[in-house]
Amino acid sequence: MGGGDALSGSAGATGAGPLAAIGGWPLPGAAGAVVRRTAAGDGSATAVVARAGDPDAVAPWASLTKLLVTLAVLVAVEEGTVALEDPAGPPGSSVRHLLAHASGLGPDGSAVLAPPGRRRIYSNAGFEVLGAHLSQRAGMPFGDYLRQGVLEPLGMGATALPPGASPASGATGPVGDLARLGAELLSPRLVSSATLGEATTVAFPGLPGVLPGFGRFDPCDWGLGFELRDAKRPHWTGTSNSPGTFGHFGQRGGFLWVDPDVGLACALLGDGAFGPWALEAWPALADAVVARWGGRAPGGAGPVA
Repeated sequence: MGGGDALSGSAGATGAGPLAAIGGWPLPGAAGAVVRRTAAGDGSATAVVARAGDPDAVAPWASLTKLLVTLAVLVAVEEGTVALEDPAGPPGSSVRHLLAHASGLGPDGSAVLAPPGRRRIYSNAGFEVLGAHLSQRAGMPFGDYLRQGVLEPLGMGATALPPGASPASGATGPVGDLARLGAELLSPRLVSSATLGEATTVAFPGLPGVLPGFGRFDPCDWGLGFELRDAKRPHWTGTSNSPGTFGHFGQRGGFLWVDPDVGLACALLGDGAFGPWALEAWPALADAVVARWGGRAPGGAGPVA
C-alpha cells in the first residue's frame, strides 16, 4: 500500500489496540485491520497500524461486494468503457442512478417501486444490473473485468467474485485484501482523486430512504456506491467519525469505513450475521480507533498529510 504491502511487516503496526474488542463479539472468525494515511513522501503512503485475527482467512463479503463493483465501474468510467449517464435499469434510469440506489428498482428482483431519482431504495438488483451492463460494454464476464481492473492491480489476489455469484453480495476474500481496498480509497491510484471525490459526494440530494438495520432517514444520503455518514443518527460508524466518512457494511458482520478527514480506514470481516450487537459494537470500535489514531501520523510524526 502506498509503495509497500501494508499487511507484511509494515512500519507503524502496533498490534491489535482497540481491535482487541472484536474477540468478544458474536462474530466467528472475526479479523480486522486499521489503515492510516501517513505523512511520508507526498502524503499518499499508507500503513497498517493495527490488526487482529487472521488477515489471510477467507470470509464472505456480503454487501461489501458492492464496494468492489463501485470501484470497477469507476475504473470503467475513466477508461471510457461505460459512462455514468448510460441508460441502465428501469426506463429513465442510468448507471449513476443504479450506483446511488436511486433507480427505483426494489431491493431484489425486477420490480420497480418508484420513478428514477425519487427515492433511495437500497437495491441488490441494481448492482446486478450494473455488473451485467459493464460486462456487456467490456465484452467480458464481469468477474474477469473486476479481477483485471481492480483485484490484480491492488494485490487482492485472495479475493474473488466466483462465476455465477451476485455482484451485489457474492465476493469472498480475507480482511488483508479488504484493508488494501481501504488503502486505495484513502489514497487512490486506480482512479483520480476527482473521480473518487464525485463518488463520495451526495448523489441526487434530498432523497428519503432506509439505511438497512438503522432506519429511515430523510434525507438518506448516498454517494455513487458509497454509503455516506453525513448527519445520519444513529449510524454504524462512530460519533467521532467526520461527516465525510464513507463505506459499506454487510449482513455477514463485516464493514469497511474510510474517514478521509482523519486519514483512517477500518476493515472488519467474519462469518456471522449482522444483528443488534453491531448497533453498539461497531460505533464504539470506530470511536476508539479515531481516538487512538485520528489526526496524527504513526510514531507521532505530526499531522497526517
